[in-house]
Amino acid sequence: MIIDGKELSARIKQELAAQVVSLKEKYGRVPSLVVILVGENPASQSYVRGKIKACAECGFDSTLITMPESVSEAELLAEIERLNGDEAVDGILVQLPLPKHIDEEKVIDAIALEKDVDGFHPLNVANLWLGKPCILPCTPKGVMRMIQECGFEVSGCNAVVVGRSNIVGKPMAKLLLDANATVTIAHSRTKNLAEVTSKADILIAAVGRPRMITAEMVKEGAIVIDVGVNRDAATGKLCGDVDFEAVKDKAAHITQVPGGVGPMTITMLMGNTIECFERKMNK
Repeated sequence: MIIDGKELSARIKQELAAQVVSLKEKYGRVPSLVVILVGENPASQSYVRGKIKACAECGFDSTLITMPESVSEAELLAEIERLNGDEAVDGILVQLPLPKHIDEEKVIDAIALEKDVDGFHPLNVANLWLGKPCILPCTPKGVMRMIQECGFEVSGCNAVVVGRSNIVGKPMAKLLLDANATVTIAHSRTKNLAEVTSKADILIAAVGRPRMITAEMVKEGAIVIDVGVNRDAATGKLCGDVDFEAVKDKAAHITQVPGGVGPMTITMLMGNTIECFERKMNK
């Protein structure tokens, strides 16, 4: 069974839109997200368009601030500081990657904790690992929702996450751990990787290597979630970290690239924006 990220995210956005109508009746306004885009990276522009479109579908306000590639780190930080102090702004997102002369870590740290819709702020990360209330990173949060849709009992199962990034791999492992899975974090340098992955009831591929996960690396009947987004060198088309055609008949549930995790990531961002809004209004 293919887990259709587009269909699921469309369904969730309808639920969020209904929630926003109720929030407007209750508080007299709707949530507001500001997205900052630096430079003209085509992939970043495409992601940002998707986020702005999703805001409209969910019925809340969005503002896109574009800055030239040449913008200084100080100018970007000053703009974030201004937005931090703006009561009309509920969420702030700076689209990554940033130009090399700007310190991404410094920019992430500068966003107010209560407006960190990406869940990247160090205190949000710390709260996640400490089991305290926090804004969850969008991609791992979306993956957990997809697994939930399969009707699969995560508790007690073996889960393997291939990838150890701060954005996906590490928080993904923590969310699976919180759901009582037995979790292994593997990566490109793991010895006997196929031996590790073939024991997984849930296999998450988030390593950034085209079709790295092959059929012999997958357990019969596993749930396979492909987070990777790569460009196929031969065809120029998008592909994942999983060899979809080879694995699809072996997995019980599997996602595609594109149309799998990507739409869910954006939808979880919408949910996080609403969460930030509600927390502020309930203070």
